[in-house]
Amino acid sequence: MSEFTAGEKDFLLDGRPVRLLSGALHYFRVHEAQWGHRLAMVRAMGLNCVETYVPWNLHEPRPGSYDDVEALGRFLDAAREAGLWAIVRPGPYICAEWENGGLPHWLTGRPRTGDAQYLGHVERWFCRLLPQVVARQIDRGGPVIMVQVENEYGSYGSDAEYLRRLAALLRETGVTVPLFTSDGPEDHMLTGGSLPGVLATVNFGSHARVAFETLRRHRPDGPLMCMEFWCGWFDHWGAEHVVRDPRDAAAALREILECGASVNLYMAHGGTSFAGWSGANRGGGDLHDGVLEPDVTSYDYDAPIDEFGCPTDKFWRFREVLAEYADGPLPELPPMPAQLGAGIEAHLTGWAPLSDVLETLGGPETTSPVPPTFEELDVDRGLVRYEVTVPGPRQPYPLIARGLRDLAVVYVDGERAGVLTEEDERLKEPVAGHARVELWVESLGRVNYGPRTGEAKGITGGLLHERQYLHGVRARGLRLDALEDVDGVPFRPLPEEGAPGLYRGTLTVRGAGDALLELPGWTRGFVWVNGFNLGRYWSAGPQQALYVPGPVLREGVNDVWVLEFEKAAPDRAPRLRSR
Repeated sequence: MSEFTAGEKDFLLDGRPVRLLSGALHYFRVHEAQWGHRLAMVRAMGLNCVETYVPWNLHEPRPGSYDDVEALGRFLDAAREAGLWAIVRPGPYICAEWENGGLPHWLTGRPRTGDAQYLGHVERWFCRLLPQVVARQIDRGGPVIMVQVENEYGSYGSDAEYLRRLAALLRETGVTVPLFTSDGPEDHMLTGGSLPGVLATVNFGSHARVAFETLRRHRPDGPLMCMEFWCGWFDHWGAEHVVRDPRDAAAALREILECGASVNLYMAHGGTSFAGWSGANRGGGDLHDGVLEPDVTSYDYDAPIDEFGCPTDKFWRFREVLAEYADGPLPELPPMPAQLGAGIEAHLTGWAPLSDVLETLGGPETTSPVPPTFEELDVDRGLVRYEVTVPGPRQPYPLIARGLRDLAVVYVDGERAGVLTEEDERLKEPVAGHARVELWVESLGRVNYGPRTGEAKGITGGLLHERQYLHGVRARGLRLDALEDVDGVPFRPLPEEGAPGLYRGTLTVRGAGDALLELPGWTRGFVWVNGFNLGRYWSAGPQQALYVPGPVLREGVNDVWVLEFEKAAPDRAPRLRSR
């Protein structure tokens, strides 16, 4: 058993000064069978600690219904086996370019304040989660050395009583290791996000000396730590791929360490936002209140350990810097995971239109005067079909989906009529009555940062024909997790025109291993291999293929399902290839 504390200037392990050389690795973005390899890579880079967030919405999809909360404990055990300490950041909010910043879609009240209803949900969740952490603290023989209070709260709010209540809750549930907060190195962020008596850390990507000077104005004492050194960045659909020069990143890392500070690389290994859990941002400058910018499925993050778990040039440059601060020679790299032996094209065998998929796997249909939101239909990730009748006879008038989030494919009397977005809510061709209108709305990811975190999804402002609201809206939702079993879906022969819908087929694999899956000519949707949801694909780019973890594949025949929302290319089947 050991004691880890935060002294006046240094972190102390049993009274000895230690420097934390940590790296972020999210257990929920890496296939569990690959945790050991990724942790060994973290260790080989020269790090002595691993940090992870905990996504509340992944583990509590519905109030009081939990899904594999024990995964965190298994990951912490794996970190201990790898010879690493662990930092846990349980939220309740995590940002992380993750759906809704980790907050469940069903939350009510005023999230991230001292609101009693919200805190009641947090307390229930923490009482379920934190035993996984408490039992694995360093003073009990485990790897956990620090636990975070909230996350970058100064970027959002200034409710000091809320932070105090969270800190007290962590202590009440048995957390004995040091607590900390992390915020941007700006006065208003540190003022709103830090807490007296709790270690304050800062997050940045460069200019370490300036950042630490700002921190010292607020906290003259305590260890210096950059809790998020942004050594790479993430991508948005439809934008350019973002990279950071390895030499620049290594120089910034060296500056942090020359300041005598500890560091946590964000990310050491990013992994993948499987199953549609990618979040989104809002553009528009500092207000984060503009156009929706959905995050891609890959969370490679231009990290030193890439999405396949392989070392990059940045890895070797970081290893060279970190070796100067190691107690001895750094470990050798573990063997790299196997990669797919040969490329293979899927054999598609059946198709079901979206309407049949919705009828078989969707939730109950509702009818209401105004369109219900995704949240009211209990849809976290997936789509909703809104159906409304334009009464007649009447002249052609514009159809408007007011307050649309995020994207709708529109059909009038069964014929495709166009695609609507937040920026373009008006159908190009006017609609005459009598007509039946369907709007298939997909959530492209909930906002994970800024003042619009927690906003509703779907059609939030009503359906208008000219200036008149259309009432009697029929709505039905389809959650992505409902497609974990498609046996009941009535499949038909493949359509000739590449219609949207659910396609199924097989992949015959020889030499299973890590792979990429490509969908040339397909537009936008999701892919499952052997029931494992690889995430969203989108021809908008910049991501061109989906990462397939080797443990998902098996020798011989593998099942593949593709849910296409706009236009498929069945004559150009999905294909696997090595990287």
